[in-house]
Amino acid sequence: MSHCNLSLKSVGYRYSGNHHAVQDITLDLGPGILGLLGPNGAGKSTLMRMLATMTRPTTGKISWNGDDLATAPNTLRHTLGYLPQDFGVYPALSAREFLGFLAAVKGLSGAKAKERVDTCLSLVGLNDAADRRLGEYSGGMRQRVGIAQALLNDPALLIVDEPTVGLDPEERMRFRHLLTDLAGERLVILSTHIVSDVEASATSLAVMVGGALRFHGTPDALIAKAEGKVWEWTITPEQLPEVRKAFMLCGSLRRPDGIRVRVIANERPHAEAQAVMPELEDAYTWLTASGPSAGAH
Repeated sequence: MSHCNLSLKSVGYRYSGNHHAVQDITLDLGPGILGLLGPNGAGKSTLMRMLATMTRPTTGKISWNGDDLATAPNTLRHTLGYLPQDFGVYPALSAREFLGFLAAVKGLSGAKAKERVDTCLSLVGLNDAADRRLGEYSGGMRQRVGIAQALLNDPALLIVDEPTVGLDPEERMRFRHLLTDLAGERLVILSTHIVSDVEASATSLAVMVGGALRFHGTPDALIAKAEGKVWEWTITPEQLPEVRKAFMLCGSLRRPDGIRVRVIANERPHAEAQAVMPELEDAYTWLTASGPSAGAH
């Protein structure tokens, strides 16, 4: 695997009409899995397209191993794997035929292409289904084909955008394990709005809100920011609508003695509320609902 450094300096993207989809993002990334989190509309897909050299930033600079991608995009393209959110397949082709076609598009041919297709099918666990038509595949299997095509050129940078949307829980778990196995010496950027997708696998997190970077650091560092802001206490079922309206509710559990509610608040929300250790989902909810200063690095 080649050297692997992706650098963003004050990167922004502005649509016509002066709408900022992405603004002033600075990151320095090396091997590992970066979980790019943010609500829908946060600018994640626009950022992914810029990193994949499909869109140029309107401000700032993106470099790969020191080369400016605005002037030398091919330095990254030959070692880039990309699974976009709207990845489509040809339903009449088998997985093997489809990957063979894409290998040719990527410049692989002959025995090398066949060997790489076989390797990628094996990596994503599709050997047994390789000659079935893609039209017969489940959503999870099609996503695995998507990852296989992104791996054909053995990329140093692998970008996957919202890969688990529409997958069932078992397929989502399999997909997360696959990404963890693939990381190694490469940089994997996983863009999602589902916290559990990155919880077990990401070595670092970047959280975007409204086009801006609200946090960059380890999952533990984000959890630490929410300490003292997550509370639990027990209420009656009749009180639940009132609590929902008054507080940021991040969980409720029916028990014999009532409903145990989990609430995010900067101060004790109720006389009986006890502070509890935050989980990543709590910390993410707190960060995305807080003001811009909440997640300063």
